[in-house]
Amino acid sequence: MNRLALFDCDGTLVDSGATIHRALDETFNAHALDCPPRAQAQRVIGLSLEQAMAELAPDADHGALAATYKDAFIAMRGAGTVEEPLFNGIAELLDTLEADGWLLGIATGKSLRGLKYCLASHGLERRFVTLQTADGNPSKPHPAMALAAMAEAGAEPSTSFFIGDTAWDMGCARAAGCTAIGAAWGYHSVAELIADGADHVAERPSEVAVIAAALKEAMA
Repeated sequence: MNRLALFDCDGTLVDSGATIHRALDETFNAHALDCPPRAQAQRVIGLSLEQAMAELAPDADHGALAATYKDAFIAMRGAGTVEEPLFNGIAELLDTLEADGWLLGIATGKSLRGLKYCLASHGLERRFVTLQTADGNPSKPHPAMALAAMAEAGAEPSTSFFIGDTAWDMGCARAAGCTAIGAAWGYHSVAELIADGADHVAERPSEVAVIAAALKEAMA
């Protein structure tokens, strides 16, 4: 049975918070709404777009906000102003996991188009064997993304871990039955990650490799 290392994207692989907030600001201004501050907006990163809008503006038209946000993000991408840098240590972590026989996958609230653009910008588009996005799955913490990723990769919950920076990621991992690893460098606090079921919390990407090695040994 294959072993799968499943990653969230925003807040785990890449630091996209500033770009997301710029797109949100344009979106809310277009609808004559006050944009939430960045600290509040980062709370919903990882949710599917309409669900995130529902959290940020409960009384607004969530579908219209989501559509405007998509247009704003596409325009920013076309203008070359999207900034989604890899967190320090992520590239090395991916190399280490692959060298140790782990397949790599992603489960994210991004659209597939946005995810592919992000991965291509870092030369990572061929590193991942499964890409699960909000286009074809319910929003995390529903387990559908993780379950679909494991099925596509030929892995099982007992041979998979999911690393993410939000409570939704931990909930998704636990509901799918795989090991949940919290990424403390992302957008939710360590306390939240633990409260929502993290089996492990890594302070930095290099610690994930140590956890993965221990998991591999336990699977032997």
